[in-house]
Amino acid sequence: MDELTTGDGLQLHLRHWPAPAGARGTVQIVHGLGEHIGRYAAVAAALNAAGWNVVGHDQRGNGSSEGARGALPRVDALLADLALVMDALRAAGPWVLLGHSLGGLVAARFVAEALARVPSTWSRTVDGLVLSSPALDPGLGTAQKLLLGLLSPLAPDLALGNGLKPEWVSRDPAVVRAYIDDPLVHDRVTPRMVRFIVDGGELVRARAAQWRVPTLLLWAGADRCVAPRGSAAFAAAAPAPVLTAHEFPRLAHEIFNEPERDEVLAHLTRWLQRF
Repeated sequence: MDELTTGDGLQLHLRHWPAPAGARGTVQIVHGLGEHIGRYAAVAAALNAAGWNVVGHDQRGNGSSEGARGALPRVDALLADLALVMDALRAAGPWVLLGHSLGGLVAARFVAEALARVPSTWSRTVDGLVLSSPALDPGLGTAQKLLLGLLSPLAPDLALGNGLKPEWVSRDPAVVRAYIDDPLVHDRVTPRMVRFIVDGGELVRARAAQWRVPTLLLWAGADRCVAPRGSAAFAAAAPAPVLTAHEFPRLAHEIFNEPERDEVLAHLTRWLQRF
């Protein structure tokens, strides 16, 4: 299966990286804002070598999937899409979500829904969660918050530049050049998407003390794409028995694409040995 149709008729592009043999389970990757699942081939290779199947999809409005770039028809669309993909691809064995940046926010918000008094219909259980520099706090300034408050009710679907500079993603010049040259990468974002990120991050942080799913939180201390304080706040509030947290003080946003990527991947594969 290479594509999946959403409830509102969009085609989502799927990607599979099967382990050579005897998989321990499956890691489902959720990519970040304006990028696509193909940028995680190196992460998938490391996970395959550690015995894990890897799956993922281009989120709507990104990569080879359909949908307006950076837009959402409703605030929970990415969450419903994630459940759809999970239902279609889920296999036997442990199922672990791994989300980066916006994908980390989506994955954390998805897991947090199980803590609601009446969870949404798209809520699903997972065995583990990995968050890579998650967008739990987008770091909006005062002017950006005022603009969001103005545009959210008046022009929720207005596509604007996200304001993120390519050189912020990594300290590796080759990664930055590949990011700039990638035709599937875009810089569009809408007020409804930003509202989802802001509200979703607040909800995840508010529910951190109730967290029940084993979680690995890895974040970049020198992040300029999202505010590291969002991850720090979650780490301070979540119960120690379920959370393993590590800050990389010198690293930029895409910790799996930094010069120290081998160290980051070692943290990931070592943590996954618990399953």
